[in-house]
Amino acid sequence: MKPYSSEFREKIVKIYEQSDTSIRKVAAKFDVSKGFVQKILKQRQRTGPVQPQQQGGSLKSVLYSRRTELTQMVEKHPDSTLSEYCEYWRLNYNEAVSPSMMCRELQKQNLTRKKDHTQ
Repeated sequence: MKPYSSEFREKIVKIYEQSDTSIRKVAAKFDVSKGFVQKILKQRQRTGPVQPQQQGGSLKSVLYSRRTELTQMVEKHPDSTLSEYCEYWRLNYNEAVSPSMMCRELQKQNLTRKKDHTQ
């Protein structure tokens, strides 16, 4: 979905500031959510213009920039389970990670866990 235009945002702010009405009524008039109106009013207070901000992007995990540490961990403990890796990470780096996060990051970095079935 494309962001609302700057002109549309400015129009909403102008109507709210010039009339003695509630945020809910302005939102209903423009067929937008109350939260959107609150957001652009707050943006106006903080930065002035109500330009659309960049959308999307993803949050990086705490493991994203730790390739060296992950590689060393897998080399040092190749037979560990994901839960054991998570526990190791928590004890050594004081960062709690879930097994699914650990698995995704190991896969992204092509680090495989080789199990030793001879024991």
